[in-house]
Amino acid sequence: MGGVSEPQQNPAPEVPVWERRFRAGRVGLPEWAEDAPGRCVVEATVHGVLEVHSFDAGTGELRRTTDRPEGTSSATIDPAGEFVWWFDDTAGDEFGVWRRQPFGSGPGEGVEDPLGLPAAYPAGLAIGRSGVVVVGGSDDEHGTRLHVVDGPGGDARLLYAHREDAWVGDLSPDEEWVAISHSERGDSRHPDLRVVRLADGSTVRELSDGPGKGVAPVAFAPVPGDARLLVEHERAGRAELLVLDVTTGEETPVVLGVPGEVAGAEWTRDARGLVVLVDHQARTLLHRVDLATGEVERIGPSSGSVGAATARPDGDVWLTWSSAQRPPAVRTLAGDVLLRAPGEPAPESVPVEDVEVDGEGGRIHALLRRPPGATGPLPLVVEVHGGPTAHDTDAFRAYASTWVDEGFAVVQVNYRGSTGYGSAWRDALEARVGHTELADVAAVTDHLVAAGIADPERLVLAGASWGGYLTLLGLGTQPERWAVGLAAVPVADYVAAYEDEMEGLKAFDRSLFGGSPQEVPGKYADSSPITHVDAVRAPVLVLAGQNDPRCPIRQIENYLAQLEARGVAHETYRYDAGHGSLLDDERVRQMRVELDFVRRHLP
Repeated sequence: MGGVSEPQQNPAPEVPVWERRFRAGRVGLPEWAEDAPGRCVVEATVHGVLEVHSFDAGTGELRRTTDRPEGTSSATIDPAGEFVWWFDDTAGDEFGVWRRQPFGSGPGEGVEDPLGLPAAYPAGLAIGRSGVVVVGGSDDEHGTRLHVVDGPGGDARLLYAHREDAWVGDLSPDEEWVAISHSERGDSRHPDLRVVRLADGSTVRELSDGPGKGVAPVAFAPVPGDARLLVEHERAGRAELLVLDVTTGEETPVVLGVPGEVAGAEWTRDARGLVVLVDHQARTLLHRVDLATGEVERIGPSSGSVGAATARPDGDVWLTWSSAQRPPAVRTLAGDVLLRAPGEPAPESVPVEDVEVDGEGGRIHALLRRPPGATGPLPLVVEVHGGPTAHDTDAFRAYASTWVDEGFAVVQVNYRGSTGYGSAWRDALEARVGHTELADVAAVTDHLVAAGIADPERLVLAGASWGGYLTLLGLGTQPERWAVGLAAVPVADYVAAYEDEMEGLKAFDRSLFGGSPQEVPGKYADSSPITHVDAVRAPVLVLAGQNDPRCPIRQIENYLAQLEARGVAHETYRYDAGHGSLLDDERVRQMRVELDFVRRHLP
């Protein structure tokens, strides 16, 4: 007897490798409670959304704490490990309040606002063993204000206030002092340090190295009664460390004797040593320092980049590590995987090649990725990093790997303005903001063209945030060079951006340009992409967050209106979030939009 055959189902389309990288689970470095080191807070993806979790290091249990449509990425834990704290904003606008809920609780369980302060942009949070909290916030009305809340249910009292940018550094273990990073001189790029009494805000110790040399608190020694504060400075033209005795003012330099500059540091839990991250040639490696003997030992991975590290009470070190080829993982010092991200791991990519080029300001370092076995000249994506006080490293990047999968070479340029190469290199962009960085980008691109690696007719300039700004500025000041531009969350009209952006970025811009747009209008005009929009020839895609407080939407709309008036080929992709998205679906959509735009517009 014949049967009815089932209709054949078309097989589901295979997910591209690049998309699998974007959708691979993500997990950060756990932050553990000082007095309950088995209790941790960590950000990890759940069904493609980054959320805050409680993590029990003893059992390995990872339990989701938050569940917000836009995701949650800022969190900490109190010293006793009783509460998980997380920052609650609206759709990524970064303006909100700190909330807390019991460790191990699920979404919505026991959530409270323990501080009772008005919403603000966050400016640091320090939690003491007694429950005292020092919290910083900034807004247009008040500038920066730091409040103290003396335990649960206590009233908030004002500890510090200033129109300029400031930040809560660290609270001493005995809760007598708090270290503050401030820019009362008006230069938030090179801050000063102040230690104040928690009782009345009076100054205990002040440290300032003068114009152009920042100094900032790292952490107090984690032993009650120990008056030492670890401090980062740049007296020798690069980020270095010293130990400051807050009571006597005595300073003890920490001599590493290794190339590069400090990228982060933490005390060992007995306060006898340090764990230090050092940047050198776009790699970040880990070192242990014995403060008694001065011995410095490199520990952990010898290649790639350590993203973050924390010293454990048992002498171990937890760290995050990746390379351009291998995806990130949270590991112990021995290399064992401590915490795996939920879901499938990301497929591997290709290693980077170092490129060094002589530029007008010195030797420029860049990182090149190429498809395996490919011969040039290749279409080239010049991916410009954000910040600008940041730099590209030998680390895993789903974005760069996608273009390699598509047959492109990708270069990342650590232009003047980048960190990791000394203070003078970082600050060189102040001479002519935007143009300085683009001169270095052009020098590296020209080198790759001359070497037969890049096709001069198929050069794509791309970047997000400061990289998006440089993309738009480059399209207008180097129009003959670029075939396509991809600008995500960019500064497009600098004056309008300044008017609408968050207060901390206004302070940053005043530091960068030497004043506000009213004080130095010529500098802002020279460095603003909208000034040069009439010269733009290449098709340009702009991606913008509706709630972005860093690169607000109005100034982007001003620029787009100018492109429209001139008939320049352009497209806009808007999304309902802030300066980026914590959702894998959204990140994938944006990558698809960029790929489609380039496929349609690249010669």
